Amino acid sequence: MTSPLPASMPLPPRLGLGLALMLCCSAAWAHAAHGVAGGLASGFLHPFAGLDHMVAMVAVGLWGAFLGAPALWLLPVVFPLVMAVGGALGVLGVALPMVELGIAASALVLGLAVLLAARPPLWVAALLVGIFAIFHGHAHGTELPTAANPLAYSLGFVLATGTLHAVGMAFGLLLRWPQGRLALRGGGGLIALAGVGFMTGLL
Repeated sequence: MTSPLPASMPLPPRLGLGLALMLCCSAAWAHAAHGVAGGLASGFLHPFAGLDHMVAMVAVGLWGAFLGAPALWLLPVVFPLVMAVGGALGVLGVALPMVELGIAASALVLGLAVLLAARPPLWVAALLVGIFAIFHGHAHGTELPTAANPLAYSLGFVLATGTLHAVGMAFGLLLRWPQGRLALRGGGGLIALAGVGFMTGLL
């Protein structure tokens, strides 16, 4: 079977276009198995519906890129795993105070970490990321659509989170150049400013 993508197209755009085509097929898949596919699609799309979620998750990937291995891989693994725990708490109706404030704070703190190129011990970075992941996961869990399959929905938002982390890690490739490093730190500053905006809107 021949690929529908042009052979001359560079690999990264081809991968991105291929992913987009796969996502476009999700509607047809939902008709075949509505409970699971509907929950998976809803969960995957949910993080993209909130700018506060998106920027914080990208910031995790950016910070991991700044810190380098093993943080480069550890932080994007810790966040979705702990977020799934927070999601389960939300689904079960376990109360967690100041969830939205915690999400806004995650954008502010993680953005500042990138802006300042902060290099704490690995366990401190992982702990900080894990704490913020609880808030993000709890928000996802409490917003579970009534008709969605909880397991499929959770898998969807964990996959989406990994995708956003990967975006941040991909931008981290700019660290190879001095100008790219400045650009990424500037991006961290913008994320931190967005976090300030999110927190201001809650107060």
